[in-house]
Amino acid sequence: MPGYPAMITETDHVEPVPRRVRATLGGQVVLDTTSALYVWEWPNYPQFYIPLADVTPGLLVDEDHPQRLKRGTARRHALHVGDVVKPAAARVYGEDAVSGLAAHVRFEWTALDSWFEEDEEVFVHPRNPYTRVDALRSTRHVRVALDGVTLAESSSPVLLFETGLPTRYYFNRTEVDFTHLVPTATVSACPYKGRTTGYWSIRTGDVLHQDLAWSYDFPTVAMTPIAGLVSFYNEKLDVFVDGEEIPRPSTHFFK
Repeated sequence: MPGYPAMITETDHVEPVPRRVRATLGGQVVLDTTSALYVWEWPNYPQFYIPLADVTPGLLVDEDHPQRLKRGTARRHALHVGDVVKPAAARVYGEDAVSGLAAHVRFEWTALDSWFEEDEEVFVHPRNPYTRVDALRSTRHVRVALDGVTLAESSSPVLLFETGLPTRYYFNRTEVDFTHLVPTATVSACPYKGRTTGYWSIRTGDVLHQDLAWSYDFPTVAMTPIAGLVSFYNEKLDVFVDGEEIPRPSTHFFK
């Protein structure tokens, strides 16, 4: 037992998407649909499969490269939007696809400039409808350390609970010892929290541990409680909650 809820959706599970989904490239709308499908290609999160009829005509260019894939035969397509060309950007599934996926398009997420669920931009991948993310203020005493050096300590942290991941502990900046934190240019994004505005490596002695702390100054509305706070990868640090050391978890971020 990892100590937190695991993902339970099986690979190849398919569900309808009740949200309007749009994506753009080069300032033009490439797709706009209220009939997308969620397809779980692995348990952690789904991908969108878009009805071909809801893709803007003339933008998909067949690359004459049929592929026999797990879910059926698909023809690889490029995206041409004005002067922007994205090769191998999409796969269009044929009549032998698994039930419900014929005449649907699976786009490479990064081939598009931006994706929207309703009118909110979404990063990295679609939001999993079976994932819950809560940011809760707590009075539990939390301390984070590395190589015997205390990096942050608080009796009023924000605890972030996200399905499939260990609890993340967010600290007010006044509770963080920045003398051991080295700013980096790293930026990451999350479909639930938004895009990071700060990343830090951690120096202990002569060792620099790369990109172990981060912050969201402007998170999504639902994650407002973590705005401006700093969190750490507990996979690589020592975390003590109410005086008890929490075992370092193993996640897909660090194998």
